[in-house]
Amino acid sequence: MPSVFIARHGETTWNITGRYQGRLESPLSPLGVAQARAMADSLASHPLKRIISSPLQRCVDTAEIVAQRFGLTVEREPLLIEIAHGAWEGRYRDELAANDPERYRQWRHEPEIVQFENGESIRDVLERWRRFVRGFMPHEDTLLVTHDAVVRVALVDRLKRPLSEFWRARILNGAYARFDVTDAHWELVEECASVHLTGLVADPSTQAL
Repeated sequence: MPSVFIARHGETTWNITGRYQGRLESPLSPLGVAQARAMADSLASHPLKRIISSPLQRCVDTAEIVAQRFGLTVEREPLLIEIAHGAWEGRYRDELAANDPERYRQWRHEPEIVQFENGESIRDVLERWRRFVRGFMPHEDTLLVTHDAVVRVALVDRLKRPLSEFWRARILNGAYARFDVTDAHWELVEECASVHLTGLVADPSTQAL
């Protein structure tokens, strides 16, 4: 029975400063690199055969660290790219909370109704995820390296939760959800595998998510 691991990339320099990234690039921090190495250690006991990454560099760099351990080549998949935050991209969380307060409140408490200006909604991200799944045949252990919003909609979709529960899951930089897959059935094994991050956890409460 193959397993699918859905990981969030390592911490970035913009995660540290509470800045919305979206489709913009920011590099892994030293902690983010350490988290990726710890992820590689954690997965070493699994026979990974494929690693598929969002094309954004923070994910590719995380995936490459794991790929080196397994001697694999990272595949880049545009459908796994981060939500487009549109006009929020590059801006700081606290500034948006002050200057776009209603949309910020909705995003934190009613994410299913938010459409980002010049960007996406989480329904758009969910549709992208489902398009990926329709073309994805997990016949072997596979690691997907992606973003907070994509991991969240993947859990919503696979666990048949409503989009209103988007924020329910605990998602950490360098952690991953694990599913065992039989045909079209995905069975959740662990929602947030993070034991390997002991001493390496980045606090998501300070990040612009």
